[in-house]
Amino acid sequence: MSDSNSTSLPKSFEPQDIESRWYDEWNRRGVFDGGRHVEPVADHASTPFAIQFPPPNVTGTLHMGHAFNQTIMDGLIRYHRMRGDDTVFIPGTDHAGIATQIVVERQLDAEGISRHDLGREKFLERIWAWKEKSGSTITGQFRRLGSSCDWSREYFTMDERLSRGVVEVFVRLYEQGLIYRGKRLVNWDPVLGTAVSDLEVVSTEEDGHMWEIRYPLTQPVDGLSHLVVATTRPETMLGDVAVMVHPEDERYAHLIGRTVTLPLVGREIPIIADDYVDREFGTGVVKVTPAHDFNDYAVGQRHQLPMISILTLDAKINDEAPAQYRGLDRYEARARIVADLDAQGLLQQVRAHKLMVPRGDRTNSIIEPMLTDQWFVAMSKPAPEGSLHPGKSITQVALDVVADGRVKFVPENWSTTYNQWLNNIQDWCISRQLWWGHQIPAWHAPDGQIFVAHSAEEAEQKARAAGVRGPLTRDADVLDTWFSSALVPFTDLGWPEQTPDLARYLPSGVLVTGFDIIFFWVARMIMMSMHHTGQVPFRTVYVHGLVCDMEGKKMSKSKGNTIDPVDLIDGIGLDPLIAKRTVGLMNPKQADSIRKRTRKDYPEGIPAYGADALRFTMAAYATLGRNINFDLKRCEGYRNFCNKLWNATRFVLMNVEGQALGTPQPGDLSFADRWIIDGLQGLITEVHAGFAQYRFDQVADRLYHFIWDEYCDWYLELAKVRLQTGSAVEQAATRRTLIHVLETLLRLIHPIMPFITEELWQKVSVAADVRAADTEDSISVQPYPVARDTLRDASAVAQMTTLKSLTEAIRALRGDMNLAPSQRVPLLVQGAPQGLDELAPYLSTLARLASVQAVAQLPDLGAPVQVVGTTQLMLHVEIDVAAEQARLGKEIARLEHEIAKAQAKLGNASFVERAPAAVVEQEKTRLAQFGETLARVRTQRARLHG
Repeated sequence: MSDSNSTSLPKSFEPQDIESRWYDEWNRRGVFDGGRHVEPVADHASTPFAIQFPPPNVTGTLHMGHAFNQTIMDGLIRYHRMRGDDTVFIPGTDHAGIATQIVVERQLDAEGISRHDLGREKFLERIWAWKEKSGSTITGQFRRLGSSCDWSREYFTMDERLSRGVVEVFVRLYEQGLIYRGKRLVNWDPVLGTAVSDLEVVSTEEDGHMWEIRYPLTQPVDGLSHLVVATTRPETMLGDVAVMVHPEDERYAHLIGRTVTLPLVGREIPIIADDYVDREFGTGVVKVTPAHDFNDYAVGQRHQLPMISILTLDAKINDEAPAQYRGLDRYEARARIVADLDAQGLLQQVRAHKLMVPRGDRTNSIIEPMLTDQWFVAMSKPAPEGSLHPGKSITQVALDVVADGRVKFVPENWSTTYNQWLNNIQDWCISRQLWWGHQIPAWHAPDGQIFVAHSAEEAEQKARAAGVRGPLTRDADVLDTWFSSALVPFTDLGWPEQTPDLARYLPSGVLVTGFDIIFFWVARMIMMSMHHTGQVPFRTVYVHGLVCDMEGKKMSKSKGNTIDPVDLIDGIGLDPLIAKRTVGLMNPKQADSIRKRTRKDYPEGIPAYGADALRFTMAAYATLGRNINFDLKRCEGYRNFCNKLWNATRFVLMNVEGQALGTPQPGDLSFADRWIIDGLQGLITEVHAGFAQYRFDQVADRLYHFIWDEYCDWYLELAKVRLQTGSAVEQAATRRTLIHVLETLLRLIHPIMPFITEELWQKVSVAADVRAADTEDSISVQPYPVARDTLRDASAVAQMTTLKSLTEAIRALRGDMNLAPSQRVPLLVQGAPQGLDELAPYLSTLARLASVQAVAQLPDLGAPVQVVGTTQLMLHVEIDVAAEQARLGKEIARLEHEIAKAQAKLGNASFVERAPAAVVEQEKTRLAQFGETLARVRTQRARLHG
């Protein structure tokens, strides 16, 4: 055994030093390298198990959602690595087209120049320089959390390797007729000047107005001269192409097919019927503007209406409108249009109205539905012959793999959400009017022909073959970031090359993600992976909730309720925390509100909890699919848990190091030794089940209570007795049990708390003769514990149950009698349980007893008595008779209440008929036990009356 001693383990747990030291050491040793794994544990064959990062924005920094997500992913990775699986955790970042371009454009703004001043090539050089300098902040923060990634496999979605895969996918889909260019309605951010995805649009309720406008009938009918149309965006009326009513609305049935004259424009537009109209809302007449409203766009397509766009890309009125409005900003135009309508007597009413306003999440500008030329993926078109799934759309294939179980959602109910979205899917707009991103591999000829190719040279060859002789121009748009990230599951493994990694690690084991990107990313990864590789990208989708503040509100910078996970790891003072939360805020009122909230919530700042406490907190919160109301007190509690584990290890090492352990025989173990070993087998079984079911909350709960309650609070105290009173052989057996159970517990909890367990295991493993002191073994690649049924011991559990019940009863007696902890008193036992002699030394220590004596009959001293089953306990001390009578009276009242409850339940025919037989039988047993106890307590009180 090693000569190392407990002085090498400091008295207090200081996580910062341990965490920085061990993460660097793990990397130096190559512990996280893909393909490295321990020998498979019993009854488990080694299988590939990969997890790929949901790539965070390269511009980003760690937030609580990342901390939650990473805890789950890394916990799974470490668990599977220790089980002996061929495990790899692949990290990467997303180029984040919009977010990154904004960051660098703001830098240019500060210099007084724009990207257009630089030109595209120089601007991209600036972005790459910024990315190399500060774009990996977030991956450094993942290291702080202990994410056990194979950093040699780190990817970036704009890397040459992944970019090649993006081009290949685009070309193939285009050649298969599944990518096309067309003019369709998209979300348009007029400040960014680009189409944006639904995920980048945040709709919030705001105060607005509803304008009711009279649209004159071109020819009055039966004295009716006009229809009244209500709108929240009067400026879009310049692009109206129809008004519509419900086909069954009797008020307007006779007008269908007639026309109205569009106010201010003078254009005649038809009155059409469509069941989209809600007859009960407003006047039941709706304006149709297909070029500026998504619902109207669908109506326009159904009725083959023209599309008239009246806005420029920077949200000004264009030349399609009357001259007096051209060039005006959309809101200037609104004011003038409303004034003109009023002047002409066409404005019937204006009223206050709450409405949902869509704003760009990056610019806060109001998003416009805009009719523009974009590139789209055809989501419902059958794939051609020669593809992997001919005759089926990529959407249908994605539905199939969930229906047949090749991809499973956890919790399962999210598959319904997934299916509903896919069954109502629209073609996917994949082009963005940005400079940063994967430039679309398409070249335009002067005559309008488009040539999609892998390179400019290939496009040139295709053009010449088609007889085009003029110069080709590269399409200026870039691809939606979600397009390239949808390919990550296979492009980061080397596709389109058929690499060993691709064959080995696709499908990956699990995708861990939030519910908010099931549509934008999860579904698209499944579509793309199936279409291009024939494989699902992952076998399981674990969907977790959002991390909210203590009040259940979504965390946001504007609310001042965000928490930086690194601040929880390292700690931060009040003033720096306030400065961090208010930096960049232009609104003084908002900044002041955030200052006040921060002072209230964190009057002394945030203490340093360390990564292990934060990770354990996240695991404990990981119930299936629910949002998390994050409470800092949970971190504090699990920081205390780390201290408890640390101090328990110090105790064990002090009692084990330098002492003989030997190989104990079964007879050398005390019932307490056998009890803790039995409990350990049950714990191991439950932890495996928790990981298999993605119930990290249950894993954390069982580990916490076993280590704190069973091992530390009970077993360590029992071990002290054995180490003080047992023979040399018995002491050695208990030392072996102490260190064996502790070493196993460290391996069990390692996936969730990697740093402290590694530090402690380095000492414990040497003391336990698991490894030699001069080796570089890491707990990260030790085998994960496996339960052994042969170590279960029901008799030891029964003895321990009796010991616990007796101890708790005696402690209750001491409390009732207000005995000081230092006061040792004799215990008298009537109806002594079997094995009392073996229990007595433990009872004396645990309950501070002077002696334990079995008697045939308790003396008539008037002292309080506790009843445990058929055993009665009395502490042999003088008592206050009146106080004891009062206590017994309360106990009698409690028991009578419990008996009444049980009798009422059993007297309820519905309960007896519907409840499982075991539950009914249990209730009957409880009723009988309450009756027996009540009889004894009444006897006790009768004695006191004399």
